[in-house]
Amino acid sequence: TAIMEESFPRGGARKTRKSEKAFQQSVEQDNLFDISTEEESTKRKKSQKGPTKTKKLKTEKRESSKSVREKFEILNVESLCEGMRILGCVKEVNELELVVSLPNGLKGYVQVTEICDAYTKKLNEQVAQEEPLKDLARLPELFSPGMLVRCVVSSVGFTERGKKSVKLSLNPKKVNEVLSAEALKPGMLLTGTVSSLEDHGYLMDIGVGGARAFLPLQKAQEYIRQKNKGAKLKVGQYLNCVVEEVKGNGGVVGLSIGNSEVSTAIATEEQNWTLNNLLPGLVVKAQVQKVTPHGLILNFLSFFTGLVDFMHLDPKKAGTYFSNQAVRACVLCVHPRTRAVRLSLRPVFLQPGRALTRLSCPYLGAVLDDVPVQSFFSKAGATFRLKDGALAYARLSHLSDSKNVFNAEAFKPGNTHKCRIIDYSQMDELALLSLRTSVIEAQYLTYHDIKPGALVKGTVLTIKPYGMLVKLGEQIRGLVPPGHLADILIKNPEKKYHIGDEVKCRVLLCDPEAKKLMMTLKKTLIESKLPAITCYADAKPGLQTHGFIFRVKDYGCIVKFYNDVQGLVPKHELGAEYVPDPERAFYTGQVVKVVVLNCEPSKERMLLSFKLLGDPEREHTGHNQKKRRAINVGQLVDVKVLEKTKDGLEVAVLPHNVPAFLPTPHLSDHVANGPLLYHWLQAGDILHRVLCLSQSARHVLVCRKPALVSTVEGGQDPKSFSEIHPGMLLIGFVKSIKDYGVFVQFPSGLSGLAPKAIMSDKFVTSTSDHFVEGQTVVAKVTNVDEEKQRMLLSLRLSDCGLGDLATTSLLLLSQCLEERQGVRSLMSNRDSVLIQTLAEMIPGMVLDLEVQEVLEDGSVVFSEGPVPGLVLKASRYHRAGHEVEPGQKKKAVILSVDMLKLEVHVSLCHDLVNRKAKKLKKGSEHQAIVQHLEESFAVASLVETGHLAAFSLTSHLNDTFRFDSEKLQVGQGVSLTLKTTEPGVCGFLLAVEGPAAKRTVRQTRKDSETVDEDEEADPALVVGAVKKHTLSIGDMVTGTVKSIKPTHVVVTLKDGIIGCIHASHILDDVPVGTSPTAKLKVGKTVTARVIGGRDMKTCKFLPISHPRFIRTIPELSVRPSELETDGCTALNTHSASPLEKIKQYQAGQTVICFLKKYNVVKKWLEVEIAPDLRGRIPLLLTSLSSKVLKHPDKKFRVGQALKATVVGPESSKAFLCLSLIGPHKLEKGEVAMGRVVKVTPKEGLTVSFPFGKMGTVSIFHVSDSYSETPLEDFVPQKVVRCYVLSTTGNVLTLSLRSSRTNPETKSKITDPEINSIQDLQEGQLLRGYVKSVQPHGVLFSLGPSVVGLAQYPHVSEYSPSKKALYNKYLPEGKLLTAKVLSLNRQKNSVELSFLPSDTGKPDVFPASLGLPLLKQEERKMEAEKQEHKGEEQQQKNQKRKGKRNEEGQEPVRLPGKEKKEPQKLQAKKQRKRLRRESASEQDGVNKKQKKAAPSEEDDSGVEVYYREGEEEVEERSVPPKGKPTKPAEVPRLQLSSGFVWDVGLASLTPALPPRGESSDSEEDDKPQQSTQKKSKKERMLEKQKAEKELSRIEEALMDPGRQPESADDFDRLLLSSPNSSILWLQYMAFHLQATEIEKARAVAERALKTISFREEQEKLNVWVALLNLENMYGSPESLTKVFERAVQYNEPLKVFLHLADIYTKSEKFQEAGELYNRMLKRFRQEKSVWIKYGAFLLRRGQAGASHRVMQRALECLPKKEHVDVIAKFAQLEFQLGDAERAKAIFENTLSTYPKRTDVWSVYIDMTIKHGGQKEVRDIFERVIHLSLAPKRMKFFFKRYLDYEKQHGTEKDVQAVKAKALEYVEAKSSGLED
Repeated sequence: TAIMEESFPRGGARKTRKSEKAFQQSVEQDNLFDISTEEESTKRKKSQKGPTKTKKLKTEKRESSKSVREKFEILNVESLCEGMRILGCVKEVNELELVVSLPNGLKGYVQVTEICDAYTKKLNEQVAQEEPLKDLARLPELFSPGMLVRCVVSSVGFTERGKKSVKLSLNPKKVNEVLSAEALKPGMLLTGTVSSLEDHGYLMDIGVGGARAFLPLQKAQEYIRQKNKGAKLKVGQYLNCVVEEVKGNGGVVGLSIGNSEVSTAIATEEQNWTLNNLLPGLVVKAQVQKVTPHGLILNFLSFFTGLVDFMHLDPKKAGTYFSNQAVRACVLCVHPRTRAVRLSLRPVFLQPGRALTRLSCPYLGAVLDDVPVQSFFSKAGATFRLKDGALAYARLSHLSDSKNVFNAEAFKPGNTHKCRIIDYSQMDELALLSLRTSVIEAQYLTYHDIKPGALVKGTVLTIKPYGMLVKLGEQIRGLVPPGHLADILIKNPEKKYHIGDEVKCRVLLCDPEAKKLMMTLKKTLIESKLPAITCYADAKPGLQTHGFIFRVKDYGCIVKFYNDVQGLVPKHELGAEYVPDPERAFYTGQVVKVVVLNCEPSKERMLLSFKLLGDPEREHTGHNQKKRRAINVGQLVDVKVLEKTKDGLEVAVLPHNVPAFLPTPHLSDHVANGPLLYHWLQAGDILHRVLCLSQSARHVLVCRKPALVSTVEGGQDPKSFSEIHPGMLLIGFVKSIKDYGVFVQFPSGLSGLAPKAIMSDKFVTSTSDHFVEGQTVVAKVTNVDEEKQRMLLSLRLSDCGLGDLATTSLLLLSQCLEERQGVRSLMSNRDSVLIQTLAEMIPGMVLDLEVQEVLEDGSVVFSEGPVPGLVLKASRYHRAGHEVEPGQKKKAVILSVDMLKLEVHVSLCHDLVNRKAKKLKKGSEHQAIVQHLEESFAVASLVETGHLAAFSLTSHLNDTFRFDSEKLQVGQGVSLTLKTTEPGVCGFLLAVEGPAAKRTVRQTRKDSETVDEDEEADPALVVGAVKKHTLSIGDMVTGTVKSIKPTHVVVTLKDGIIGCIHASHILDDVPVGTSPTAKLKVGKTVTARVIGGRDMKTCKFLPISHPRFIRTIPELSVRPSELETDGCTALNTHSASPLEKIKQYQAGQTVICFLKKYNVVKKWLEVEIAPDLRGRIPLLLTSLSSKVLKHPDKKFRVGQALKATVVGPESSKAFLCLSLIGPHKLEKGEVAMGRVVKVTPKEGLTVSFPFGKMGTVSIFHVSDSYSETPLEDFVPQKVVRCYVLSTTGNVLTLSLRSSRTNPETKSKITDPEINSIQDLQEGQLLRGYVKSVQPHGVLFSLGPSVVGLAQYPHVSEYSPSKKALYNKYLPEGKLLTAKVLSLNRQKNSVELSFLPSDTGKPDVFPASLGLPLLKQEERKMEAEKQEHKGEEQQQKNQKRKGKRNEEGQEPVRLPGKEKKEPQKLQAKKQRKRLRRESASEQDGVNKKQKKAAPSEEDDSGVEVYYREGEEEVEERSVPPKGKPTKPAEVPRLQLSSGFVWDVGLASLTPALPPRGESSDSEEDDKPQQSTQKKSKKERMLEKQKAEKELSRIEEALMDPGRQPESADDFDRLLLSSPNSSILWLQYMAFHLQATEIEKARAVAERALKTISFREEQEKLNVWVALLNLENMYGSPESLTKVFERAVQYNEPLKVFLHLADIYTKSEKFQEAGELYNRMLKRFRQEKSVWIKYGAFLLRRGQAGASHRVMQRALECLPKKEHVDVIAKFAQLEFQLGDAERAKAIFENTLSTYPKRTDVWSVYIDMTIKHGGQKEVRDIFERVIHLSLAPKRMKFFFKRYLDYEKQHGTEKDVQAVKAKALEYVEAKSSGLED
């Protein structure tokens, strides 16, 4: 290679090689770097670029060993700094970051966003789209451990735990920032990332500004094949690249990534590397300059020196290095400030592109004893020598348990220590050690050490909603999910576990790669002695173990074990009994014991069972079998309750104790009584006369339904199908409910189906509304099929009548009440006093009760009296309008006792409590009022006497469904017929309801008054308010503190009276910020003085003379001053309303108040000043610090005392309005906090203050330093600190400049305030914003009301031919620097210049435009010419501005939405705006009309429009009639067969100002500036002029050729031609220009409704326009909706094709492709679709796909179409693809169909267009020799002749004629023959 290098020098011409002697000399000189201190050496390194002749310094000999050591101090975290470039090796790859190993045992982290810009952009797209992108590779696909990467340190920060953490970046823009495009030379080795895939290669990001790097495909092939497994490179892929060629001074760079080029790349002197741009990872040829015990000093690239520390010597050659030895080295890092270079001699780094192979240490985690110290580095750590001779390294922080106990003496070489291997540094191939005791003794070092199923101990770190974090070791944390915190789900884990607790857990799952560790704290799992299953192989059949239920499905339970192993317990294995509904029997998270039935590890499937094999039940089955035989189905037996299960009772059939099951619904015929009986039956209770229903091998089912029992006893149930006949009535129960009907089972075990149609006389919507499982029903057999053993039943009441309804109804009622009486007797046997009391409480009893509290819903709760836990309630209705207060005694009557909830429902109704004793007759009819409803019966009171009567709500077992309209309500009137006249044991008279027609509706009562919305009464006070008291104001009382609230303390006085002490009555002087209520402790005894009494209902303080004073809550005071004096300041109780109390406070007065709460919604603090006085502090008045305003809850504590200033009363409510920042005066010079309400681009902000004050901030006052986007940081609701500049007018003028709001900070003022022309000096340089571009110059705002003018000669050195460039490069709001050239304070005009020569800033036009320069003379002439006009214009401007500012009004703006206005209309509107602003001053002109009329002078008759894509301006001559034309907009609409809108808003270009001097019109419009008043003549002239103007407007409106300019114009035109789609589309375009998308949509919808249905094409045009609109501005969903509608209303194929075109034009190729595929499925017989798709693929460069489409087309289309399709595809190939292939297709087709002249004709056309003359002539020659019909031949000859006439010579033409003659002769001679 050396010879080759000479002949073909790498990287251009090579310098002649110096003689050996010279080389030697340079080395000697380089030894001068060897100076005693590193500092000096590095300074030298910079200066010494070439060999200098200096004498050797003598210090060298005396070089102290200490300085050498310092020099070779190895890297530590402190020695890294931002911007340092360093070589690293990928250690681990996570989803969102890389961990990188750095030299000397360091490591750093690379975030996923620091790979490269293209990759970050893709990530952002993926986030925005919320679904994975197909072409975005994950980090683990891009990087693999061992890869060497060049990094730059982006920051060195601290982690949460205070450890230092190094953040790195791989972004080429940062790593290669030091390189410039000019510095790039061939042969350089760089790193880069793939930024995009192109057709012929990849665009690479090498991060060098101005250089485009390209990697051709062929240069990448070898890498792709060998390293990438044949896959294409992906965006973000990190590669080592060699620069192959550099073009255009570094503008274009060609790269190669071939293994041979990369691995041999060496940095040479020719590549001109400097210390500034030297990159890590470069391999250099070097020479050893000095050998020291700690490392080497090398000399490389002839001028530079670098260090090699001992870790980076070649291990094989260590100790054999000598001076001047030539070596190859790799740059490891370069320090950006000291320029110190570190290198490595390890062979593994000397072949770039090769990954490191040794990635881990075999005995990681091993603890080693007596390891000797090799050497110690004071700033970095120490090295040790291991047993096998290998070096190991321990960082400083790992040498001792803490800094305090560290002793450097212990680390002298040779000392031994106990340590543990904790990590491995790939860069140094060293094991990393730790000597910390905690690490050595740690149970687990890394996640790899933890195995699933293991028991571990840890400490609780935090408890979060997603679980509890537990720390297991230094770096190891695990999560216990919420479901695993205990055996059952616990709601408040923080009560059970506390931070710092030690807990014992079991590992559920450990994924070391993802550092994910899940654990369980379920006690059963932790303490389980059964073997744990951690993999499917562990699960052997028969194994019993513990697991937890992961999911419950209707087919069974999924049980999970450790390590994500799970198995299924099928439904039939869930228990000994069949479990019909697993979801009700089991819950997720339940710990269960299971047995493995079988397991298939390969398929990861396991079957389990809850029926454990060693179950005693299974062993005894044989024994029980004999006993069971004694029981027969249909037999009546006695049973004993054994235990309750979820669905019923486990019972034993006596006498043999045969186990059986009694389901809850089978306890009673009444659906409601089943659960009641189930609840009160206990183990050991005996039930008599129970029927055996069925018996299976495993269990006996029994039933206690009286109806079934009596049927069986009477022998009325058929035993087999043969006994059943249609028409029979049978009693049974509902077995199951399906959508199509109900299955009914009978006692003998037979069952039938009642279909939905004959289930009920009422309409059945859902079967489950009518019946419940287990319900007793009567069924009529309608149909029997003996063979199939099936029968159909009817459950209709009309079919299943059981006799007289009244009798059945009474029978059902008495049965139901009897069962309830049975429940009472069960209850009275219980021990509990409460239950026994409830059992004795019988409806109708009258009780004396004491009111405990009144609930929000108006119901009353009574105190429990002697029985604790007894709940007595009266609903709001049963309160019967009584005014009740806690503590009152009331008489109440029991209506019903809820035996499940243990509640007693009572009523206070006067009529019920005071019953009349009147003799009642049996069978008499009475009016009654419904008082209470149970499920199957109701309780009513007789109107005459007040007796309680019960009546059944059902009159039949099947009658269970009621429509809402049929249901009874409490308070409704009913008619009852009494069946008993004395209340029975149950307390009721029994009755039957009369016809439903006699029911009456209940009367509603007005709600009692409600409490004020702001009053949240303290429950402690409410309860206490029961007691009466005899206290009067001024009494001294003692009591104990009961509870402490933020603003008051509740005290219990003697006799249980509750009193209240307000925070303001605790101390005489309250220190601000303290919480006075905290001074009192619960239980403390206090002496207080009564100062008032508060009425609980109205919350008002009552005077002592008030009759209700004895029922008030005493308000107390414990202020020392009030306790001493006899006289006491009683609360003012006489003022009628709190409003009057508030009036005693004046604005500006200071008060002490107490914070009650922060109202987040209303954004104010609610405070209390006194017990009867409340206030509010708006958030903006709480502080001038925005930090406090962001988190007020942190600054203000509830109950805290605050010192506030009264701002004023809040008139609407009784509140004082307060401020914590002094009086809220928005006067000039005040600083206040406000909230941004509106951001107006290019103008400023609107800010609101408390109490509705508003202010405005100009963009000049947003900051002391202007910026291009001054308002980007402001959003509505942002809190800002404002300075009030002026208060004139109703809107304040504000400034946010910190020089105003915080003057004490003396911040730098980059841009001074310019408030008037007086603030300007000539020659001053100022920044400001462009206001507008005018015909004679640029208006430039220097301040809120100061505008200057820069005439065109002073705008730029260039003179652009197109004035449009001014609009483009000087948009409104652009920030520029200008120089004040001259001032005219009288005329109020300012002359400015933007020229670089004046401002020192670049020209406003970039040099890249290549515009002609303006010559000096021209500049002068033009300046003079424009002087006059400019001044006038500017004066008008200044005058208007000034006027506006004085009046304090905003500038007059257009009424439209200016905010979103596209640039296109800007210029036009600019002109209009100037006119309109002047019009605002012109009296007597009707503005409305003026608005619509474009003035004639305004338009110069030149129509200017832009063509999309081109910047050419076409000028058209004046249209013939001289109509005023409107500058046409960008052609959004191209009218062809349909409409296509190609232009998105982004591509719109601003319209040009007309070329002519259009300022005339403006000048005419504006009133002349004159000092004296206008003369009469002038006024007359003006009047005439206004009239002229009006008539001109009218003419313009009548003009038929006028272009519509407003929505009204369009509507007018559409009246005359409603079917014109062109007009509709223009209307849509009109809205779109104002970016009013919704309006455009609405127009389209109107169009679709309006256009006649016959006009199909017109309608289609609108549909297409709407599709376009949705595609540009809508969402994919909205586009899909429109498309689906369009397909319904139009010919589908057309719509599909249009949408495909739209997608293609807007470059949504993926969507277009998907759409074509849909079309091919739907319209496969349409050849046009196939051809379109082929063309689409070819345009996308996918030739292969296009060929496949042609093949598919030929398979799908009929034979006759084939030739056409082939010809079409060939044509497409000619136009878009490969001409050679196209020819081949044509040739192929023609060889099969030689007579197809049409194909020949196309072939000839195409060849003429795309081929050479020779090819064309060849084809013609072939054609004219075909044997075709003469007519056809004539056609071809004629074409040949025409071709030759056009392209050939005279001779060629003659030759064709001769051939034609020859043909004719041959033909005729043939005929003669």
